[in-house]
Amino acid sequence: MSLVFAGICSHAPGITARAELADPAARAAFYAAFRGLGEELAAARPDALIVVAAEHFANFFMNNMPAFAMGMADHYEGPIEDPQWLRIERRRVPGNAELSRRLIANVMQSVDVAYAEEWKLDHGIAVPLHFLTPSYDLPIVPANINCQGPPLTPLHRAWAFGEALRRAADAVPERIAIVATGGISHWPATPDSGRINAEWDREFLARWSRNDRAALTSYSDAATYRDGGQGGFEIRTFIALAAAARGQGVVRHCAQIPIFAVSCTVGVMAVV
Repeated sequence: MSLVFAGICSHAPGITARAELADPAARAAFYAAFRGLGEELAAARPDALIVVAAEHFANFFMNNMPAFAMGMADHYEGPIEDPQWLRIERRRVPGNAELSRRLIANVMQSVDVAYAEEWKLDHGIAVPLHFLTPSYDLPIVPANINCQGPPLTPLHRAWAFGEALRRAADAVPERIAIVATGGISHWPATPDSGRINAEWDREFLARWSRNDRAALTSYSDAATYRDGGQGGFEIRTFIALAAAARGQGVVRHCAQIPIFAVSCTVGVMAVV
């Protein structure tokens, strides 16, 4: 069929783990936007959802860190974190191994991608699914970009991965949705946790909204680390989504919630 939906969202574990510590009004507005994205996703009637996330050392470590990886299983389990801490029940999430295989084979025509028949979902996918598909009835295809272990996946290669995902989605008869999930500026697991560079976030989202390839791929890792923290390296997932969708984006919600340690973001992009 084709790509039928493209969206972005935050995935910080504090979104669910520290919910009661956030300002109630700010939390309610963000949760409403997150669930609204889920409603838009459902309205697109996808047969499967590709979730483009960042590797957090849940499935890969420095002994074998692929630039890109995709899941190829009929089900996935998660979250890998303590469910009582993350406040998301551990469960089995449906996949589609046969569809994944066809998508991966197509992506491989232009981008070297690893694949895994076993995949543990961490907060990077578990938090978004908690809001977007609360009934867990939509098959997913997890996809990770190395945003964690240097040398990081170059930004222009993240763009190429998004282009490959689009080509693969358009080549199968199923209706495919893509959601990219990550953070913008944040400094997780450091003394600066909770710090947010709102100005840097707004500039990145402006570039993303107009789908400005040159501007999106112009960031250096050094500048990103300085201005957006090590969590800022996750801009790669949003960049891949822009390449896949090809259209203009609309930021539905972006608010700084320090206890969640990130600018809490929800957006959609036109598929053209």
